[in-house]
Amino acid sequence: MTTSVGQLPVEVVEFTDPLCPWAWGSEPVFRRLRAAFAGQVRWRRVYCILFDHDDDPAPDPAAETAWYARYVEDISAHTHAPYALRLSRVAASSWPASLVAKAAEAQGVEVADRVLRRLRESVFVLGEPADTPEAAISVVSGVPGLDVGRLAVDAASATVLERVRADRAEARRPVEEVLSVRGCDSPHPGAAKETVDGQHRYALPTLLVRGSGAASRAVPGWRPYEEYVSAVLEAGPGLVPAPTALPAQDALARYRTLTGPEFASLGDGGPLAPGDAVRVETGNGPLWLHPDEAKVHPALASSP
Repeated sequence: MTTSVGQLPVEVVEFTDPLCPWAWGSEPVFRRLRAAFAGQVRWRRVYCILFDHDDDPAPDPAAETAWYARYVEDISAHTHAPYALRLSRVAASSWPASLVAKAAEAQGVEVADRVLRRLRESVFVLGEPADTPEAAISVVSGVPGLDVGRLAVDAASATVLERVRADRAEARRPVEEVLSVRGCDSPHPGAAKETVDGQHRYALPTLLVRGSGAASRAVPGWRPYEEYVSAVLEAGPGLVPAPTALPAQDALARYRTLTGPEFASLGDGGPLAPGDAVRVETGNGPLWLHPDEAKVHPALASSP
Protein backbone atom coordinates (compact mmCIF):
# COMPACT_ATOMS: atom_id res chain seq x y z
CA MET A 1 0.00 0.00 0.00
CA THR A 2 1.27 3.47 -0.88
CA THR A 3 1.41 5.97 1.97
CA SER A 4 0.14 9.42 1.09
CA VAL A 5 1.98 12.54 2.23
CA GLY A 6 -0.80 13.29 4.72
CA GLN A 7 -0.36 9.87 6.34
CA LEU A 8 3.41 10.11 6.87
CA PRO A 9 4.20 9.90 10.60
CA VAL A 10 6.80 12.68 10.82
CA GLU A 11 6.26 16.33 9.98
CA VAL A 12 9.15 18.75 9.41
CA VAL A 13 8.10 22.39 9.70
CA GLU A 14 10.54 24.86 8.17
CA PHE A 15 10.18 28.39 9.52
CA THR A 16 11.70 30.57 6.85
CA ASP A 17 11.53 33.70 4.73
CA PRO A 18 12.43 33.96 1.03
CA LEU A 19 14.65 36.97 1.75
CA CYS A 20 16.51 35.72 4.86
CA PRO A 21 20.32 35.40 4.50
CA TRP A 22 20.66 32.62 7.08
CA ALA A 23 17.88 30.64 5.35
CA TRP A 24 19.68 31.15 2.03
CA GLY A 25 22.90 29.89 3.59
CA SER A 26 21.11 26.80 4.92
CA GLU A 27 19.97 25.68 1.46
CA PRO A 28 22.80 23.11 0.98
CA VAL A 29 21.86 21.31 4.21
CA PHE A 30 18.10 21.59 3.72
CA ARG A 31 18.24 20.40 0.12
CA ARG A 32 20.22 17.38 1.26
CA LEU A 33 17.85 16.73 4.17
CA ARG A 34 14.77 16.89 1.92
CA ALA A 35 16.41 14.48 -0.50
CA ALA A 36 17.43 12.08 2.27
CA PHE A 37 13.88 11.81 3.64
CA ALA A 38 11.86 12.34 0.45
CA GLY A 39 8.66 10.31 0.66
CA GLN A 40 9.25 9.58 4.37
CA VAL A 41 8.30 12.87 6.03
CA ARG A 42 5.83 15.69 5.46
CA TRP A 43 7.73 18.91 4.84
CA ARG A 44 5.84 22.14 5.41
CA ARG A 45 7.15 25.67 5.04
CA VAL A 46 5.93 28.49 7.26
CA TYR A 47 6.66 31.99 5.97
CA CYS A 48 7.51 34.18 8.92
CA ILE A 49 7.63 37.67 7.33
CA LEU A 50 11.10 38.87 8.22
CA PHE A 51 10.48 42.31 6.67
CA ASP A 52 7.01 43.35 7.82
CA HIS A 53 4.65 46.16 6.85
CA ASP A 54 4.96 47.86 10.23
CA ASP A 55 8.76 48.08 10.19
CA ASP A 56 9.92 51.68 10.47
CA PRO A 57 11.44 53.06 7.24
CA ALA A 58 15.15 53.79 7.35
CA PRO A 59 15.99 57.51 7.75
CA ASP A 60 18.93 56.99 5.38
CA PRO A 61 18.16 54.17 2.88
CA ALA A 62 21.63 54.28 1.30
CA ALA A 63 23.35 53.89 4.67
CA GLU A 64 20.96 51.09 5.64
CA THR A 65 21.67 49.28 2.36
CA ALA A 66 25.43 49.57 2.88
CA TRP A 67 25.09 48.25 6.44
CA TYR A 68 22.84 45.38 5.37
CA ALA A 69 25.16 44.41 2.51
CA ARG A 70 28.02 44.10 5.04
CA TYR A 71 25.73 42.10 7.33
CA VAL A 72 24.92 39.63 4.54
CA GLU A 73 28.62 39.42 3.66
CA ASP A 74 29.46 38.61 7.29
CA ILE A 75 26.86 35.82 7.30
CA SER A 76 28.30 34.52 4.05
CA ALA A 77 31.68 34.17 5.75
CA HIS A 78 30.06 31.47 7.91
CA THR A 79 27.72 29.84 5.38
CA HIS A 80 29.95 30.29 2.29
CA ALA A 81 26.79 31.20 0.37
CA PRO A 82 26.93 33.63 -2.54
CA TYR A 83 25.90 37.22 -2.06
CA ALA A 84 25.09 39.82 -4.69
CA LEU A 85 27.92 41.84 -6.15
CA ARG A 86 25.75 44.89 -5.57
CA LEU A 87 22.66 45.11 -3.38
CA SER A 88 20.26 47.74 -4.67
CA ARG A 89 18.31 48.16 -1.43
CA VAL A 90 17.12 46.45 1.72
CA ALA A 91 13.84 44.64 1.08
CA ALA A 92 10.83 46.79 1.88
CA SER A 93 8.58 43.81 2.63
CA SER A 94 8.61 40.01 2.75
CA TRP A 95 4.90 39.82 1.97
CA PRO A 96 5.03 39.75 -1.86
CA ALA A 97 7.67 37.00 -2.02
CA SER A 98 5.94 34.99 0.71
CA LEU A 99 2.57 35.23 -1.03
CA VAL A 100 4.11 34.06 -4.31
CA ALA A 101 5.99 31.22 -2.60
CA LYS A 102 2.83 30.09 -0.79
CA ALA A 103 0.71 30.34 -3.94
CA ALA A 104 3.23 28.21 -5.86
CA GLU A 105 2.55 25.27 -3.55
CA ALA A 106 -0.71 24.66 -5.42
CA GLN A 107 1.35 23.76 -8.50
CA GLY A 108 3.31 20.94 -6.88
CA VAL A 109 6.37 20.47 -4.70
CA GLU A 110 8.96 20.71 -7.46
CA VAL A 111 7.53 23.93 -8.88
CA ALA A 112 7.17 25.43 -5.40
CA ASP A 113 10.79 24.58 -4.56
CA ARG A 114 12.03 26.22 -7.74
CA VAL A 115 9.87 29.30 -7.23
CA LEU A 116 11.19 29.76 -3.69
CA ARG A 117 14.73 29.31 -4.96
CA ARG A 118 14.28 32.08 -7.54
CA LEU A 119 12.87 34.38 -4.87
CA ARG A 120 15.94 33.77 -2.70
CA GLU A 121 18.22 34.38 -5.66
CA SER A 122 16.50 37.71 -6.33
CA VAL A 123 18.30 39.26 -3.38
CA PHE A 124 21.38 37.07 -2.88
CA VAL A 125 22.40 36.72 -6.54
CA LEU A 126 20.66 39.52 -8.44
CA GLY A 127 20.77 42.09 -5.64
CA GLU A 128 17.19 43.13 -6.44
CA PRO A 129 14.91 41.87 -3.64
CA ALA A 130 11.55 40.55 -4.83
CA ASP A 131 9.71 42.91 -2.49
CA THR A 132 6.81 43.98 -4.74
CA PRO A 133 4.13 41.79 -6.34
CA GLU A 134 5.42 42.70 -9.80
CA ALA A 135 9.04 41.90 -8.93
CA ALA A 136 8.13 38.60 -7.29
CA ILE A 137 6.15 37.42 -10.31
CA SER A 138 8.77 38.66 -12.76
CA VAL A 139 11.72 36.95 -11.11
CA VAL A 140 10.02 33.51 -11.11
CA SER A 141 8.89 33.70 -14.74
CA GLY A 142 10.46 30.93 -16.75
CA VAL A 143 10.49 28.40 -13.91
CA PRO A 144 9.85 25.04 -15.63
CA GLY A 145 6.29 23.80 -15.25
CA LEU A 146 5.07 27.05 -13.71
CA ASP A 147 1.78 28.57 -14.83
CA VAL A 148 2.70 32.21 -14.23
CA GLY A 149 -0.81 33.52 -14.93
CA ARG A 150 -2.34 31.17 -12.39
CA LEU A 151 0.40 32.04 -9.89
CA ALA A 152 -0.30 35.77 -10.18
CA VAL A 153 -4.01 35.24 -9.60
CA ASP A 154 -3.46 32.88 -6.67
CA ALA A 155 -0.84 35.13 -5.02
CA ALA A 156 -3.32 38.01 -5.06
CA SER A 157 -6.18 35.92 -3.66
CA ALA A 158 -7.76 36.24 -0.21
CA THR A 159 -7.15 32.51 0.36
CA VAL A 160 -3.38 32.74 -0.01
CA LEU A 161 -3.28 35.96 2.01
CA GLU A 162 -5.01 34.19 4.90
CA ARG A 163 -2.58 31.28 4.66
CA VAL A 164 0.42 33.59 4.92
CA ARG A 165 -1.22 35.50 7.76
CA ALA A 166 -1.63 32.13 9.51
CA ASP A 167 2.06 31.39 8.85
CA ARG A 168 3.08 34.71 10.35
CA ALA A 169 0.97 34.03 13.45
CA GLU A 170 2.34 30.48 13.82
CA ALA A 171 5.89 31.81 13.64
CA ARG A 172 5.09 34.07 16.59
CA ARG A 173 4.14 31.13 18.82
CA PRO A 174 7.57 29.55 19.29
CA VAL A 175 7.98 26.45 21.44
CA GLU A 176 9.54 27.09 24.82
CA GLU A 177 12.82 25.36 24.05
CA VAL A 178 13.86 28.08 21.58
CA LEU A 179 13.16 31.04 23.88
CA SER A 180 16.74 30.63 25.04
CA VAL A 181 19.46 28.46 23.51
CA ARG A 182 22.52 27.49 25.52
CA GLY A 183 25.51 25.27 24.93
CA CYS A 184 25.68 25.91 21.20
CA ASP A 185 28.81 27.30 19.54
CA SER A 186 27.05 28.13 16.28
CA PRO A 187 27.49 31.71 14.96
CA HIS A 188 23.68 31.72 14.74
CA PRO A 189 22.36 29.53 17.60
CA GLY A 190 18.77 30.47 16.80
CA ALA A 191 17.16 31.70 20.00
CA ALA A 192 13.72 33.16 19.31
CA LYS A 193 13.72 36.85 18.36
CA GLU A 194 11.77 39.45 20.31
CA THR A 195 9.31 41.38 18.15
CA VAL A 196 8.47 45.07 18.36
CA ASP A 197 5.27 44.30 20.27
CA GLY A 198 7.09 42.33 22.96
CA GLN A 199 6.28 38.87 21.58
CA HIS A 200 8.71 36.34 20.14
CA ARG A 201 9.07 34.64 16.78
CA TYR A 202 11.24 31.79 15.59
CA ALA A 203 14.73 32.73 14.46
CA LEU A 204 15.24 31.91 10.81
CA PRO A 205 15.66 29.27 9.82
CA THR A 206 14.26 26.90 12.41
CA LEU A 207 13.09 23.34 11.83
CA LEU A 208 10.43 21.91 14.12
CA VAL A 209 10.22 18.12 13.86
CA ARG A 210 7.11 16.35 15.09
CA GLY A 211 6.51 12.62 15.38
CA SER A 212 3.22 10.79 15.72
CA GLY A 213 3.08 11.71 19.42
CA ALA A 214 2.68 15.18 20.88
CA ALA A 215 6.41 15.75 21.43
CA SER A 216 8.41 17.91 19.03
CA ARG A 217 12.04 18.90 18.69
CA ALA A 218 13.23 22.26 17.44
CA VAL A 219 16.54 22.70 15.62
CA PRO A 220 17.01 26.48 15.38
CA GLY A 221 19.53 28.64 13.61
CA TRP A 222 22.63 27.47 11.77
CA ARG A 223 23.33 23.79 12.50
CA PRO A 224 25.21 20.89 10.89
CA TYR A 225 23.41 18.35 8.74
CA GLU A 226 23.86 15.59 11.31
CA GLU A 227 21.88 17.50 13.92
CA TYR A 228 18.88 17.75 11.61
CA VAL A 229 19.09 14.05 10.75
CA SER A 230 19.21 13.19 14.45
CA ALA A 231 16.05 15.22 15.09
CA VAL A 232 14.17 13.47 12.27
CA LEU A 233 15.26 10.01 13.41
CA GLU A 234 14.28 10.82 16.99
CA ALA A 235 10.77 11.65 15.79
CA GLY A 236 10.64 8.66 13.43
CA PRO A 237 12.93 5.90 14.72
CA GLY A 238 12.11 3.61 11.79
CA LEU A 239 13.12 6.09 9.12
CA VAL A 240 16.25 5.52 7.06
CA PRO A 241 17.94 8.46 5.31
CA ALA A 242 18.48 7.68 1.65
CA PRO A 243 21.82 8.29 -0.10
CA THR A 244 21.93 11.79 -1.55
CA ALA A 245 25.23 11.92 -3.43
CA LEU A 246 24.80 12.61 -7.14
CA PRO A 247 27.28 13.16 -9.98
CA ALA A 248 27.56 16.88 -10.63
CA GLN A 249 25.72 16.60 -13.96
CA ASP A 250 22.77 14.83 -12.32
CA ALA A 251 22.67 17.21 -9.36
CA LEU A 252 22.54 20.24 -11.64
CA ALA A 253 19.84 18.63 -13.80
CA ARG A 254 17.76 17.95 -10.70
CA TYR A 255 18.14 21.30 -8.94
CA ARG A 256 18.74 23.64 -11.93
CA THR A 257 20.92 26.03 -9.89
CA LEU A 258 23.64 25.11 -7.41
CA THR A 259 26.17 26.99 -5.31
CA GLY A 260 29.62 25.71 -4.48
CA PRO A 261 28.53 24.58 -0.99
CA GLU A 262 25.58 22.74 -2.56
CA PHE A 263 27.84 20.84 -4.95
CA ALA A 264 29.93 19.87 -1.91
CA SER A 265 26.83 18.80 0.06
CA LEU A 266 24.94 17.01 -2.71
CA GLY A 267 27.72 15.87 -5.03
CA ASP A 268 29.59 12.58 -5.16
CA GLY A 269 33.06 14.04 -4.70
CA GLY A 270 33.70 14.35 -8.42
CA PRO A 271 34.28 17.56 -10.38
CA LEU A 272 32.79 20.63 -8.74
CA ALA A 273 30.60 21.50 -11.73
CA PRO A 274 29.90 19.86 -15.09
CA GLY A 275 31.61 21.32 -18.11
CA ASP A 276 28.42 22.70 -19.66
CA ALA A 277 27.30 24.50 -16.48
CA VAL A 278 26.85 28.24 -16.87
CA ARG A 279 28.70 30.31 -14.28
CA VAL A 280 27.18 33.44 -12.71
CA GLU A 281 29.57 35.51 -10.64
CA THR A 282 28.61 36.68 -7.17
CA GLY A 283 30.45 38.27 -4.28
CA ASN A 284 31.37 34.87 -2.82
CA GLY A 285 31.89 32.24 -5.46
CA PRO A 286 29.69 31.41 -8.43
CA LEU A 287 26.14 30.27 -8.84
CA TRP A 288 26.07 27.46 -11.40
CA LEU A 289 23.15 27.16 -13.80
CA HIS A 290 22.05 24.17 -15.83
CA PRO A 291 22.22 25.14 -19.55
CA ASP A 292 18.41 24.98 -19.83
CA GLU A 293 18.05 27.18 -16.73
CA ALA A 294 20.52 29.65 -18.18
CA LYS A 295 18.13 30.28 -21.07
CA VAL A 296 15.43 31.61 -18.72
CA HIS A 297 17.23 32.75 -15.58
CA PRO A 298 17.08 36.50 -14.79
CA ALA A 299 20.72 36.53 -13.64
CA LEU A 300 21.85 36.41 -17.25
CA ALA A 301 19.27 38.87 -18.46
CA SER A 302 20.61 41.35 -15.87
CA SER A 303 24.26 40.75 -16.70
CA PRO A 304 26.18 43.65 -18.32
